[in-house]
Amino acid sequence: MRWLPYGTDAVLVECESLSEMSAVRTTVIAARLPDVLEVVPGARTVLVVARPGSTALSEAREAVEAADLANPPGADPRAVELAVRYDGEDLQLVAETAGISADEVVELHTGAEYTVAFTGFAPGFAYLTGLPEPLRQSRLDTPRTKVPAGSVGLAGEFTGVYPRSSPGGWRLLGHTETVLFDSRAERPALLAPGDRVRFRRTR
Repeated sequence: MRWLPYGTDAVLVECESLSEMSAVRTTVIAARLPDVLEVVPGARTVLVVARPGSTALSEAREAVEAADLANPPGADPRAVELAVRYDGEDLQLVAETAGISADEVVELHTGAEYTVAFTGFAPGFAYLTGLPEPLRQSRLDTPRTKVPAGSVGLAGEFTGVYPRSSPGGWRLLGHTETVLFDSRAERPALLAPGDRVRFRRTR
């Protein structure tokens, strides 16, 4: 793990794994340091932003270095359920790659509980961990120029939902009508790091 200055009032923590990143994020949040203004996770990084002139960055580092990152502090995550119509363009491709039927793909995808590890790519796009091993597949060789909003896909160790129409190379399993991002709402993004997510099949 490396702690790198990020301007005068922030530090970028470079982690060795996704799980270490999640442990650092939850540890800093659990410390409830009043002068930590923002904690922004990435795939292998955590950005900690502090109030100018405070000692929050050193306090955050002390909290992380004193913590057992193999057993990070617990949290009270929000639970979100997304209803999905599993009719995606790549559902059969995912099934063939996994060596199972399309129905088994859906059973695996809906049977797991996912955690929002971090957000990025587009406003409201959440990278969800917890994808069953048979569904961990590569991105498409040729990305699509337009993926419809609400498309549910997977790539590598992640699954997620496209919050708006955009280019994308994830394998598409289906579609949800749930709005993932609304700039006019009090909470624009439906999903935030630490949230727990389940998918439910709908016809």
